[in-house]
Amino acid sequence: MQDLESLKQKFLRYLAQTSDEPMGVVVERAEGCWIIAKDGRRYLDFISGIAVTNIGHTRPEVVQAIKQQAERYLHTMVYGEFVQDVQVALAEKLVSIVEAAFKRATNGQWRGKLQYYPTNSGTEANEGALKLARKFTGRKKFVAFQNSFHGDTLGSLSVTGREIYRKPFEPLLPDVMFLPFGDVNALGQIDETVAAVICEPIQGEAGIIVPPDGFLPALRKRCDEVGALLILDEVQTGFGRTGKWFAFEHWGIVPDILTLGKALGGGMPLSGFLARQEIMRAFAENPPLCHVTTFGGHPVCCAAALAALQIMERENLPERAAIVGAKLKDALKQLANRYSQIAEVRGKGLMLGLEFVAKEATQTFVKGCLERGLIVGGTLHTEKVVRIAPPLVITDNEIGWAIEVMEEVLRFC
Repeated sequence: MQDLESLKQKFLRYLAQTSDEPMGVVVERAEGCWIIAKDGRRYLDFISGIAVTNIGHTRPEVVQAIKQQAERYLHTMVYGEFVQDVQVALAEKLVSIVEAAFKRATNGQWRGKLQYYPTNSGTEANEGALKLARKFTGRKKFVAFQNSFHGDTLGSLSVTGREIYRKPFEPLLPDVMFLPFGDVNALGQIDETVAAVICEPIQGEAGIIVPPDGFLPALRKRCDEVGALLILDEVQTGFGRTGKWFAFEHWGIVPDILTLGKALGGGMPLSGFLARQEIMRAFAENPPLCHVTTFGGHPVCCAAALAALQIMERENLPERAAIVGAKLKDALKQLANRYSQIAEVRGKGLMLGLEFVAKEATQTFVKGCLERGLIVGGTLHTEKVVRIAPPLVITDNEIGWAIEVMEEVLRFC
């Protein structure tokens, strides 16, 4: 135990801390839906590293792909200069999956050729999308939504609609307007000066907020009317999390630019954005190389992502998330009916939120679950909401055990 305490102290001493109360689990290994600590305790991961481990932790196919690629080559040249077979293979697979989703969402009406630009993190994907929109349209203004979250770098932060994040770092990008999320009547404020509207199909950090059914179709229509590009941020909602490959499929619309991350890399850092070929062309001219990345599309990450996508396809994880998510949501609603601490259960697929009546109850619930070996999490600065987002491979038995733990905590909190 002394070694564990020493390691914790070094964690606090040498790594920059982002809060005064880190969860503090000392990780030994992770497998499937479980994280095993160095003291031998097992924790059921009900947040998937914040929607990253959709296929579960340390999938053997992903580990094998990483090993094989690492033995061939690592970094050779910045993105876009050398032809790397694994990068090409991933782009082909990803584009085929997204194009199929576009066609499903539009009943086969969508036509076009998408291209993929790889980056390292979700905020980098959104930064690239914003730059691309300005470059392609020649316009400067952005529209985003209140309570949104798009990342922590300055550009992404500029279109994040929460003062608690923005205020300490102002001034940010000018010419950003925030509209109320879900309000169709506000969309008339989007006009011909707007380069792009950026939107999460379901707001994650705001507390798993699902918009009214007519909102996203109306947003798509308004962007078309004024010539603004629609950027959909599916960093958190993508790759089956909501019960569809991508959340936009729930509403029968498609974006002009789609940003992705988190689950894409199968546990490795990889993200990116996709757009039609004619839009992407804006990065290759006037001047060329006007958006570049050194490590975006790293071959080892691409190998991991390709293996992860193959698992998602083979095991039909989006459909599984819809089925298992409906069971879990029903079980959570039953808890809400029995315990007055829970005000609401909401979300789609395996992207669910528990809203509590008081922030103190939320804190007690999260802590009580962790003490009993179940990892749930708050949404950033949304103090009454608990995030429920287990791996898409979660079993009925694991869900049953998690519900038992939650009920035990609710009984005593």
